[in-house]
Amino acid sequence: MLSNYFDTLILSIVQGVSEFIPVSSSAHLIILSKLNEFNLSSLTIDVSLHLGSLLAIIFYFNKDLINLLKNRNLALLIIFGSVPLIIFGYIFYATNLIIHLRNTEVIAWMTLVFGIILYFADKTKLEKKIDRDLNLKNILIIGIFQILALIPGVSRSGITITAGRILNFNRYESSKISFYLSIPALAGASIIGLKDTLDQNVQFNSIVIFSTICSFIFSYLTIKYFLIYVKKFSLNIFVYYRIFLALMLFAIIYN
Repeated sequence: MLSNYFDTLILSIVQGVSEFIPVSSSAHLIILSKLNEFNLSSLTIDVSLHLGSLLAIIFYFNKDLINLLKNRNLALLIIFGSVPLIIFGYIFYATNLIIHLRNTEVIAWMTLVFGIILYFADKTKLEKKIDRDLNLKNILIIGIFQILALIPGVSRSGITITAGRILNFNRYESSKISFYLSIPALAGASIIGLKDTLDQNVQFNSIVIFSTICSFIFSYLTIKYFLIYVKKFSLNIFVYYRIFLALMLFAIIYN
């Protein structure tokens, strides 16, 4: 029983941290699976982990979300930016294409390639602002980039921050756009997962509550300190870390 709580804690850390920084959660889960065999119901844990992250970002950005309700233009932009992911996400899962892409070699290459792309995208010196410069064209471009996050290893936060930097938004503003777009994505994942859970009559228990709370805590802390970090430093450390992760995955594949 205690081992289940420990496994849940580890998965909560992976979800809470990797959901919001530009690294691949899929890469971490593969490496963890090689080190430890998790004996948990993946469906209920997935739902609770995503729900914890969703609650964390809503709680952290509660004032921003209230302002979004007042600023209909920005709210609509976030909705429009989420449409491409919703459409292609449905196609990927309905056709089971996502299953064919979920292999270690794809994840390793995507972790490496999109880490390098992030490195060059982060070199921009211009600093656009959300309030002043975010428009329908920009948000749709970022939304289209976000489709790539359906490929395991790309990282949803990584690709949206990359797109923001390519469009010359500064690191902080790019990160905020990424976080805003994560709300519909996490909400969708939570709703779909909850529906599947109810359809399969999966029982909710203390492990589910524990994983939701842990995911909330680690997600909240990650959001808070990542935004502090990007105000002062480049994203190079995440690029180097992605390269390191990719090399570890290649070692697992070709060992």
